[in-house]
Amino acid sequence: AQQGRVREKVYGKQKIYFADQEQLPAASDAELRGLDGEIAARSTQLQALQQSCRHMEAELKDLNSSMTTPEIAREIEALKKDCASSTEKLERIKSATNHVTPEEKEKVCREQQLYCREWRRRKRMATELLDAILEGYPKSKKQFFEEVGIETDEDHGVVLPATV
Repeated sequence: AQQGRVREKVYGKQKIYFADQEQLPAASDAELRGLDGEIAARSTQLQALQQSCRHMEAELKDLNSSMTTPEIAREIEALKKDCASSTEKLERIKSATNHVTPEEKEKVCREQQLYCREWRRRKRMATELLDAILEGYPKSKKQFFEEVGIETDEDHGVVLPATV
C-alpha cells in the first residue's frame, strides 16, 4: 500500500486492500467493442443453453410422471383380466334364457304409468281435502298431521317418478 500498487480503505476498525486500477492500462475503443461483441455472443449462447435446459427439464418431468415399463406391464395384465371377466359376464348374459320380451317390457311400462298417474291423482285429492280442512283448523299443518296420524311421502323420502 505504501508503494502504491495496492490501495487501502478503512471502514471503522477494518481495513480493505484492493489493486489500484489506475495503474492498469486503459482499454481502447476497439477492445471495448470486441468485448461488447463477445458479451453479446455469450449472452445469446447463454439464452440458447437456458432454453435447452428448460426443454430438457420439461422432458424429464414428463418422463418422471409417465409409467415405467414394469408398471405398464402390470396395468396391461390388470386390464386384460378385467376385459376377460367383462367378456365372460357378457356371454353369461347373452346365453341366459330368461330374457324379457319387448311386449312384456311395454306392458310393465304401461302399468307403471297407470299406477303413477293414479298415485298423483289420489295425492292431489288428499292434498285438496287436507287443505280444505286446514282452512278452519286453528293449529298448524304439522300439528294437524301429528294429531290425525298422517304420514306424507316427503316424511319417508319417497318421490314420484318423473312422467315419461
